[in-house]
Amino acid sequence: MKTNRSPSTLGEFMKSRRERLQPSEAGIQPLPGRRRTPGLRREEVSYLAHISVTYYTWLEQGKEVNPSPEVLLSISKALQLDEDEQKHLFDLANVDATSVVTVPNSGGPDAEVLQKIVDQLHYPSFITDEGTDVIAWNRAAELIVADFGSLPDNERNMMNIMFLKPDYRNRLVNWEGFARYSVAVLRSSFDLYKDNPLYMERFERLRRESEEFVHFWELYEIKQKRVATALFRLPDAQEMEFALHSAAVIDNDPGLHWCFFVPVPGSGTEERLFRLLEQDRQLHRRLLPLIE
Repeated sequence: MKTNRSPSTLGEFMKSRRERLQPSEAGIQPLPGRRRTPGLRREEVSYLAHISVTYYTWLEQGKEVNPSPEVLLSISKALQLDEDEQKHLFDLANVDATSVVTVPNSGGPDAEVLQKIVDQLHYPSFITDEGTDVIAWNRAAELIVADFGSLPDNERNMMNIMFLKPDYRNRLVNWEGFARYSVAVLRSSFDLYKDNPLYMERFERLRRESEEFVHFWELYEIKQKRVATALFRLPDAQEMEFALHSAAVIDNDPGLHWCFFVPVPGSGTEERLFRLLEQDRQLHRRLLPLIE
């Protein structure tokens, strides 16, 4: 959600970064004349950012409050902002950085750390990447949502599970409404990832193998992530109703999404979930000596 920012705050931040950068550090020759301010002059920043001096001056003075993502990216490069400062610049300008800024890939998410995170919850919980691949999940998610551990790595994908796995559809009582909502959410972020070959490969498979997916996709509905309700019916016929919450940008990675299923108050789900997990722990303790 965007918030109102004071344009003077943006200008003050830009000025502070301009004044700390010397011409020699920016790789340019100082302009002639006595320098009355530390660091770079506005003219020098505008030269480095390939924008007019007037426009840059307006930004610092708070007269131009709607700079484009491309202009902000040019200014951040000219001022040699680091990753955190660049994000702060975009936030101050109320501009979404993901349209032009690529988050550095440091080798991918730390799956071990993410697994420890979801293991802290006894509510069903899992973490997906931008392609909806499930990369970490807890035992409750296996028992309620889907048996992720039994799936091959390339099949552990929530959109594939939703549309191509009959067991999931049989468990999710409100499958049609939930699937339609999920496709609308996918629509809202599709353009951000359509240059990702693996992402598009998964998308094309859904189009080939699921008529329902194609139907929902062609509705061209757009939804942002919100709290949604999921009603599961387990093999023993007991039902559990959850409010699905989500959190994004884990460890500053906008592609990661943490999903957790919170029992709906008054539905009896909390008590049923507790009993199910306790039964599972007891079964595991009985089987452990046999496995060893």
